[in-house]
Amino acid sequence: MKKQFLSKLTLLLFVFLVSNSWAQLKQTAQVEGITEYQLKNGLKVLLFPDNSSQTITVNITYLVGSRHEGYGEKGMAHLLEHMVFKGTPNHKDIPKELTTHGARPNGTTWYDRTNYFETFNATSENLEWALDLEADRMLNSFIAKEDLESEFSVVRNEFESGENNPTGVLMQKVIDAAYLWHNYGNSTIGNRSDIERVPIENLKAFYHKFYRPDNAVLMVTGKFNKEEILKLIEEKYAKLENPNVSISQSYTEEPAQDGEKRVTVSRVGDLNVVSALYHTPAGSHEDYASLSIIEQVLTDTPSGRLYKKLIDSQKASSLWSFMPFTKEPGFVYMNIDVPSSKDPDEVEEILRNTLDNLEPITQEELDRAKANLLKQIDQISRTSSYLGTYMSEFIGAGDWRLAFIQRDRIENMTLENVNKALEKYIIPTNRTIGRFIPTKEPKRVRIDHTTNLQELVSNYKGNKGFDAGEAFDVSYDNITKRLDQGALSNGVEYGMIEKNNRGETVSISFNLRNGDVKTLSNKGFTPAFTSAMLNKGTTSKNRQQIEDELSKLKSSVSFYARNGNLYTSVNSTKENLMPTLQLMAEMIKHPKFDEAELEKIKTQRLAGLEQSTTEPQFLASKRLSLINNNFSKGHPLYAMTLEEEVEAIKSVTIEDIAKFYNDFYGLGRSSLVAMGTFNSAEVKQFI
Repeated sequence: MKKQFLSKLTLLLFVFLVSNSWAQLKQTAQVEGITEYQLKNGLKVLLFPDNSSQTITVNITYLVGSRHEGYGEKGMAHLLEHMVFKGTPNHKDIPKELTTHGARPNGTTWYDRTNYFETFNATSENLEWALDLEADRMLNSFIAKEDLESEFSVVRNEFESGENNPTGVLMQKVIDAAYLWHNYGNSTIGNRSDIERVPIENLKAFYHKFYRPDNAVLMVTGKFNKEEILKLIEEKYAKLENPNVSISQSYTEEPAQDGEKRVTVSRVGDLNVVSALYHTPAGSHEDYASLSIIEQVLTDTPSGRLYKKLIDSQKASSLWSFMPFTKEPGFVYMNIDVPSSKDPDEVEEILRNTLDNLEPITQEELDRAKANLLKQIDQISRTSSYLGTYMSEFIGAGDWRLAFIQRDRIENMTLENVNKALEKYIIPTNRTIGRFIPTKEPKRVRIDHTTNLQELVSNYKGNKGFDAGEAFDVSYDNITKRLDQGALSNGVEYGMIEKNNRGETVSISFNLRNGDVKTLSNKGFTPAFTSAMLNKGTTSKNRQQIEDELSKLKSSVSFYARNGNLYTSVNSTKENLMPTLQLMAEMIKHPKFDEAELEKIKTQRLAGLEQSTTEPQFLASKRLSLINNNFSKGHPLYAMTLEEEVEAIKSVTIEDIAKFYNDFYGLGRSSLVAMGTFNSAEVKQFI
């Protein structure tokens, strides 16, 4: 009886301990396959299983970035990103450990957050090691004076590299001028004097203040066992304690801008750059989604209004923009590269006139922008290894669920909302180009902060997520068993593996090989430009129609040529694969070689060379290739000088491209590789 009583008592004690242990890790939310847990010490944990992946990504995001830096601390968050790779008592040589475990690691610092991640083969040993590493360096990184001194040169090189980039310098100066008080005006890489003079005690204090469980979000994506990982996370992180120092919330608000600003930067360089910045709401604000649409309408390739005015007309060589997803009111930045042979004053005039006289956005523009943005979001959400780092932006901005809320807002965007935002934010007094313009009746726009974030996200459920996919055994025997290979009747060699991927994704590589050293000699840039022209229009579709069709199919088709060989890459889904392959075939078989599109390619390549002529890394690489060149001029592998490259680019004609296409484009020795969720018989029949 006594023995039976003790057995029951032991069992009850075990149940109590287990229950008490699991109570440490409480599930708090679940949206579209991502489950959120929280430990008693405040650490949030996000799990996203993807059985079809062969890797695991461990990503930890700390809610500290350049926005949190005080006087004399500019660049401290970025400096710490380097320092935590220097070791802990239990992980003294982190770079060596990363190599030993075959991990692909990195760390990044941004305005609202710093994140570290490792992607590695999905094994229990690797998983336990990565979780232990991140838990240990959360509180126990050395942050030693000798490491700080040795790391100065690395950070200084990053700083000086940015100082030699005209585009980067102008961008930072414009952002800095746009803000009077808020830290978003400061570069995340920091102030040189702060970086070089920071006392080690200050850096340690900054580290201990912000690197803590209640200021971090751990996200694990990929192939793992849920029960195993929950136990590991609790084992590694539940015992971690928060420091006594509290984290004070920032309260600086940027005042409304009183008038247009202008910034002029004069430095060594060859490429002219014209840019514009507008203040925008925080990522969590509903107007951010409207501005995402507006950004697409203005700068998208090739439909954007600015693209048509500046690139189609060949007034400039390239156009890009970005709008960071920030916790507090941020900005949208547009950059235009202008070669020295063009007129930057004319470009600025066109930019101003276009932005100051914007017609309301049309339904066609809205639909296209939605399709482009939703395609990008869709492709990221299907790839678990990217999802962890992607979520860091939204975590830094307040909550990971904002990623889905932003998607839903884009999907449900109306013309009324987007045109209201156009009228409210895209106005001269909210812009920084560089010149102050006095006006009798100034317009001011106040950017409101999000006040109901918790209400916004707390009951959010999201859409139905993708299935976790197939757990695929990557052993040689299993690959051999699953591999379908052979040759089609037309000579195309193929290798295919059908497997159930998350989101029913499929990747296909289709390569055409023709020509030899003799026949491909003296072709210059013609092979590369021929492949670059394939997606610029066919005999039945123009460039925009091709882009619109790919967005509709949520698929990508890209071409690359080297020494006469054409490499085609297709990323799609089971549902959309066949129409995507049909579009690919149309681009390969029926291209329309448009003279205007060729001139755009040439202008862009020449501008890229022009910009690179003052870049030390490019010049060193170019010099090395010339030293090691063992081929005579005209050989496909001959290394050209800068002057020869410029001449070779300029000399390519539309007739050269048409002739090269007729001479070399055909099946020849072709191969097809496919993997994912698809019908192999259907693909074979099509090819």
